[in-house]
Amino acid sequence: MANEILLTREGFDRLKKELEDLKGPVRMKVAEAIREAKSHGDLRENAAYHEAKLNQARLDARIAELEKTLQLAKVFEKKESDGLAHIGSVVKLFDTDFDEEFIVKMVGDFESNPAEDLISINSPLGQALRGAKQGDTISVTAPGGVQNYRVISVD
Repeated sequence: MANEILLTREGFDRLKKELEDLKGPVRMKVAEAIREAKSHGDLRENAAYHEAKLNQARLDARIAELEKTLQLAKVFEKKESDGLAHIGSVVKLFDTDFDEEFIVKMVGDFESNPAEDLISINSPLGQALRGAKQGDTISVTAPGGVQNYRVISVD
């Protein structure tokens, strides 16, 4: 299916929890803010009301996005380790240019977040890591030039 979204089990559960929170306590809080703003009178010049309605629109858009994502999601279950890097793998790398070690987790596009070391399997680093095993050396073409890494471990 061309529209399926690959997610790890953790990513799927995190999105499901976010959806529940948005549909429950967050939606109630936004509705209360609208009620409060309405009580202040004239809605045409009521900045609090317009802000609350804008927040409601953002909330509804996020809820719709999460519902669609969860509907199209294909959860990738962690298999018995075969030693090869793939979605769900935690990979320890050594940057040969900067003599630094770091760890990344390979995830689908939707849950990638480089700031949290969640690397998309379709990113340049993710593509280079696919199928790599301990001891392999990979090269990644980045805007700053070619970067070289050695795979220390794949879990």
